[in-house]
Amino acid sequence: MEANELEKLKAITSYTCKLDSEQILKLQTYLKQHQFEFRDVKYAHFGASIKNLSMTMFKSGKLLVQGKKTSEFVQYFLEPEILKEVRLGYEHLLGEEGAESARIGVDESGKGDYFGPLVISGVFADEENIKLLYDLKVKDSKQTSDARAVKLMQIICSKFKHSVVIVGPEKYNVLYNRMENLNKMLAWGHARVIENLLSSVNCKRVVVDKFGDSSLVKNALMRKGRRIELEQRHRAESDIVVAAASIIARGKFVTRMEKQSEEFGMEFPKGGGPKVNQAGRDFIDKHGLQQLGKVAKLHFKNTQKIIGVEAGA
Repeated sequence: MEANELEKLKAITSYTCKLDSEQILKLQTYLKQHQFEFRDVKYAHFGASIKNLSMTMFKSGKLLVQGKKTSEFVQYFLEPEILKEVRLGYEHLLGEEGAESARIGVDESGKGDYFGPLVISGVFADEENIKLLYDLKVKDSKQTSDARAVKLMQIICSKFKHSVVIVGPEKYNVLYNRMENLNKMLAWGHARVIENLLSSVNCKRVVVDKFGDSSLVKNALMRKGRRIELEQRHRAESDIVVAAASIIARGKFVTRMEKQSEEFGMEFPKGGGPKVNQAGRDFIDKHGLQQLGKVAKLHFKNTQKIIGVEAGA
């Protein structure tokens, strides 16, 4: 771990996690053995403190640790002896208030790919099942292979409330011509996913990756969506619920690309590089220029490069 990361760990003064009844008893025994002072706290089993460290064990099973020695306590006792897992120091470390709270995470896949659909996905997770995402070692789909993304997608979809909006190339081209702006289309898709989830879950917080003007998603939301706390931030995939949404989006994108390849009898490269341009020319040779909009996002600059070579320009 680099020096700046170590400094971040030292600066952590708050940490929360969930404990079961056996873990609570073990923690309580440890605190008594190490001369912590106990106190009564409303809605809690107990509160306990010692110099530079205090904690509250809520009846819901939530443990809140606070103070200058939070990082030391968590790393050297709580994780190895109670939780039996290493968490602090990674992307899902606690340092932000509400990091373990119930929320909807939303992300997309395919917006930078010339071929294939745009997929936007949302996942709802509460304090009880967020731990499952940690156990599954969920991380941003950009750091996950396609095969693992598809496998994780199936697990997450089977265990979590989720919503997916898939905009195939033909519909994508129609919408883009109407909206004339990719960010507006993304905002529309994000809003539809959020509204779909809010129709089946009670949630007040939504985390999405920031793109364009912050008002775009807010303005695209309807009645239910305008009651939520919408958090838009750069690199939102560091939030594990947003990462779960990115996994579903990528998994759906990969499977749709596979179907597209089967339908048209050729492989469609991801991204927008030279291989994509060559595949576009091959597609036109095989199926004709008029069919290109069935497999590709035509507003990309790739289209002009493909058609230019095709026309001999």
